[in-house]
Amino acid sequence: MGRAPPIMATFRTVKGFRDFFPEDCALRNYIFDTWRQVARRYGFVEYEGPLVESTDLYKKKSGDEITAQLFCFEDKGGRDISLRPEVTPSLARMATARHRDYKKPMKWFQIGPCFRYEEPQEGRSREFIQFNADILGDASQGSDAELVALAVDVMLAFGIQSEDFVIRLSNRQVWTHYLEDRKVPQEHWTAFLAIIDKIERAKPEDTAEKLGKIGLTLEDVRSFMASVDGNHPIFAALRADLEARGLWRYVRIDATIVRGLAYYTGMVFEVFDLKHGLRAVAGGGRYDKLCALISDSSVDMPSAGFAMGDVVLGILLSKTPGAQVGITDYLNTQMGVEAYVVVADEAQRAPALAAVQALRAAGVRVDFSLNAQKVGKQFQAAENLKARFALVYGAEYPQVQMKNLVSREQQLLPAEQIIHAVTEALKLPVTGPLIA
Repeated sequence: MGRAPPIMATFRTVKGFRDFFPEDCALRNYIFDTWRQVARRYGFVEYEGPLVESTDLYKKKSGDEITAQLFCFEDKGGRDISLRPEVTPSLARMATARHRDYKKPMKWFQIGPCFRYEEPQEGRSREFIQFNADILGDASQGSDAELVALAVDVMLAFGIQSEDFVIRLSNRQVWTHYLEDRKVPQEHWTAFLAIIDKIERAKPEDTAEKLGKIGLTLEDVRSFMASVDGNHPIFAALRADLEARGLWRYVRIDATIVRGLAYYTGMVFEVFDLKHGLRAVAGGGRYDKLCALISDSSVDMPSAGFAMGDVVLGILLSKTPGAQVGITDYLNTQMGVEAYVVVADEAQRAPALAAVQALRAAGVRVDFSLNAQKVGKQFQAAENLKARFALVYGAEYPQVQMKNLVSREQQLLPAEQIIHAVTEALKLPVTGPLIA
């Protein structure tokens, strides 16, 4: 009997990870470009930390429980290392190592992948890309306001309007004062904040039971939360700053926003959509003690920052009509060309190729058929690539037919004028004439 044919394995992406096909990659780059443009308008500069860090760095920041979400492993040198689940610990390590080299405040941003071993679901994957923006070396609420303003402007830059999102904002000190007034021992504070962080999602009876164990009642907590609004003195400086910018209307004071991580020390906020019930689009706050904790030094680096992930943002963009115009325009530039060279006569392929290279050197996005094809197929390819102009090299050469594929106007031009004609025409509106 003959040998059975081998069984072919079917390979799929690893659970929680993603393929980026060209259209997905173009959308991802649109998100990246928008993040960069807005951050740079605010005077932030870009940095990059490593994808892999010592696992102890994350344990030091968040405790041993963080290892449950880490992609951690031992390398060939026997070191315990992890793929980064977030960027802030690396930022703190880098900033404190060379803090004397940079004037304060340091306004830094990063865009890059992070990894968390969580159960994938809508809005959450095991690999995601984060935009992080941080201000280091300034303890004022001016930094807090600058970050909130940046978050608002990032959302607006994506075409997400005021009716589509809200900044839910609070301050950890509100709860610190509450716990001090109720004489709750400090060893219970972390557990208390975890209760508040989940109070909207948990059953009231479960919350009441947990609060009872630390000597508090749900009624008292809810009453206190209702008293915390935009008129609370702790928000006065932040409110004045954002009102002066015309941005306070995007903010809603919400005492349930405490952020789950223990290192936050002051203002905290999260960005939520208002129409689709998605997870938080972004979140962050003030963390004045983290740099000293990470560096094991006396470096005084009060800091604040926030992160925005691409997964929830991508879902929100797909559901928000106002965001589609910017996406469509960007994808048209990334997935298409501006001109298509049609070789109608193979005898003219050499000058056509010369024109292709000259146009590309001039900064024009150009494509052409790599082999002989019927003219109709070449024009179809030009349409598929959303080219504005077709340049036909045929029997009329050294005259070249330049055709506007939007207005359908066309004219014959000497070959030596083609580069100038195309570059000038591209400066005009899409439906404009061939040559200025």
